Amino acid sequence: MRENYNLDRLIDYRTESIPDTTRVVNPCYRELDGKIRSATSTLSRRLQEFGALHLHGDIEAENVQRFENDKAKLQEQINDLTRKSEQLKEERKNIPHHITIDQLPEEQRFDRLSTQSKHLVDTIKLIAYRAETSMASVLKEHLSDPEDARRLVKKICTGETDIIVDNQNKTLIVRLHHQACNAQDEAIRKLCEELNATETTFPGTDLRLVYGVIGPDG
Repeated sequence: MRENYNLDRLIDYRTESIPDTTRVVNPCYRELDGKIRSATSTLSRRLQEFGALHLHGDIEAENVQRFENDKAKLQEQINDLTRKSEQLKEERKNIPHHITIDQLPEEQRFDRLSTQSKHLVDTIKLIAYRAETSMASVLKEHLSDPEDARRLVKKICTGETDIIVDNQNKTLIVRLHHQACNAQDEAIRKLCEELNATETTFPGTDLRLVYGVIGPDG
C-alpha cells in the first residue's frame, strides 16, 4: 500500500486556518505565568539557602561579620524576589487566561496542521488493527499460550509469502512460509481455513483469495 498508494505522503505538513472564535492561551498571560514560575523557583532556592546558612567555626568578629553579610545579601534577594513575584501575580490577575484567535495580534496568529490526511491514515491504521485482532482471536483457539497469537499474526504479516495468480481457476493463491514449530503451522492452517471460507476476491479483480501454508519441505 505504501508503494501503490503512497500512504506515507498522506502524512503531510500542510496547514489550514483556525476559526476566529477558537479559544487559545493568551500569550501575555503565558509570558507572565512563565516569569512567575521562574521567580517562585528562584525564591524557593534562596529560602533554602537562607535556612541552611549557619555560623561555622569560632565566634570571632571576622566569621560573624561574614555570616551577617551573607545573611543580609540573601535576605535582600528574598525580599526582592517576593516583591517581584507578588507584582507579577497582580498583573496576571488583570489579564484573561484565554482569548480568541481574532484577538491575537496579527504577527502572533498561526495556522494548524491539516487534519484531513491524518484522519485518513488513522482510519487505515484502525482497520488494520481490527483485522489483526480478528486473526489473533482465531489463532488463540489453537495455541497453548494465547499471548502468542498477536505475535504470530505480526510474524505472518512480515514473513515471506509466495503469491501465485491462477487465471484459469480465477484464484490468487497466497502461500505462507512455515514457522519454527509445527504447532504454529497448524494454527496458521486453521486461520487459512477461516479466511478461505469467506471466499473473498482480491479488490479490483475477479480472483478469489486462497490461503495456505507451505510445508517444511516446500
